[in-house]
Amino acid sequence: VRKAVEAGIREDLILVDPGIGFGKTFDHNLQIIKKLSSFLSLGKPLLIGTSNKSFIGEVLGKKVDERVTGTMATVAVAAMNGAHVVRVHNVKEAVETVRMVDAIKRGTVKE
Repeated sequence: VRKAVEAGIREDLILVDPGIGFGKTFDHNLQIIKKLSSFLSLGKPLLIGTSNKSFIGEVLGKKVDERVTGTMATVAVAAMNGAHVVRVHNVKEAVETVRMVDAIKRGTVKE
């Protein structure tokens, strides 16, 4: 974050994306999602992009176009662990997943 600000990027425009799948191992990807809340200490909104990633295919034995359920599981865990933004291909399913997570976290439905 500091280097981005020093390079002239406005701090209010910065999101933190741990880069699921980019130069990461299978275990790295799982650990990032599991411990996503540790990135909250950076003080910036967290973005996570797990949609149809290969590690989901490895776990479920599914082709890319069959990974919606696995993707939504990662979206749910990421949302529970502090993700502010999720990048997905299946927007409707992700909206419903995040709404459900939000209701569980709040103990109520947000109007």
